[in-house]
Amino acid sequence: MKQTAVVIAPGRGTYNKAELGYLARHHPAAPHLADFDAYRQGQGQESVSALDQALRFSGAKHTRGDNASPLIYSCAYADYQAIDRDRFDIVGVTGNSMGWYIVLACAGALDPLGGLQVVNTMGTLMQERLIGGQLIYPFVDEDWVPIPGRLSEINTKMADIDGRADHVLALSIDLGGMLVLAGNDAGLKAFEKEMPAVQERFPMRLQNHAAFHTALQAPVAEEGRRRLPQSLFKQPDLPLIDGRGAFWWPKSCDLEALWTYTLNHQVVEPYDFTSAIRSAARELMPDVFIILGPGTTLGGAVAQSLVRCNWRGWQSKSDFQSTTKNAPRLLSMGIDDQRILVV
Repeated sequence: MKQTAVVIAPGRGTYNKAELGYLARHHPAAPHLADFDAYRQGQGQESVSALDQALRFSGAKHTRGDNASPLIYSCAYADYQAIDRDRFDIVGVTGNSMGWYIVLACAGALDPLGGLQVVNTMGTLMQERLIGGQLIYPFVDEDWVPIPGRLSEINTKMADIDGRADHVLALSIDLGGMLVLAGNDAGLKAFEKEMPAVQERFPMRLQNHAAFHTALQAPVAEEGRRRLPQSLFKQPDLPLIDGRGAFWWPKSCDLEALWTYTLNHQVVEPYDFTSAIRSAARELMPDVFIILGPGTTLGGAVAQSLVRCNWRGWQSKSDFQSTTKNAPRLLSMGIDDQRILVV
């Protein structure tokens, strides 16, 4: 019997040293890769295949928005095509941040090359302008249980810093048990200096990330709308859950509204990934969630989001681990022993 599945696409920061060669390993004959390479070369950019097959990983090169975005899109879209439809009935798709562009293609709201065009254009604009930056800070402990008062403390500090002259700091992504904050350098540095270091790595600044999902990106959104016409968009074949937790249903999408959301709200307003996962869990009630590659970092945020909405009674990391040991509810295609359960 088939399992119902909601598919989740990753965002930026998921193609790192361990992922070098992901396409060559898993998708040596990906059907759309030649078209993607030709598009990139036509833009005067290095092909996706060349980036993936580089002799060594370079943070300076591979994490740039104009390179990372099409790399991640190509890997994730090929993974989506590889899901075994005899095992899984895909009932909806969602994604984190840039993952929204990927799921538009997975759901058929953009064709494969149109998806690349959107991803590549927006990633290139972000890199060219590189307005502001991002950092991550958790509000749960290592068992994913909320730390009393921590969320309020983060929000209070964020508002305090944002109110200072020449400082900008705002919520970028609600990401399970963490918040991604974005702002200018003064705002980010103030938060890093004034909040306690936790778990030996937070607050963590994200390399080559702009201030995504904030008003600072208004010029990028405006230029994106100028370069990417509404005619790229069409009715999706599957339900889409966006960064507000709202649904876009097949055969009934207002395509102008979808275009506007994608190239305005999604760029300049906070992205509530936690709400997207909660809406998918409650409205679609899937048997499993499948996370597309590359990378393995999104699984924790998905599981934390499910814990926050008490899905299947989960209230902690311990609950998640004990109840999914023999019957996985979360499958990450970036993890080899989980990938074989999906393809």
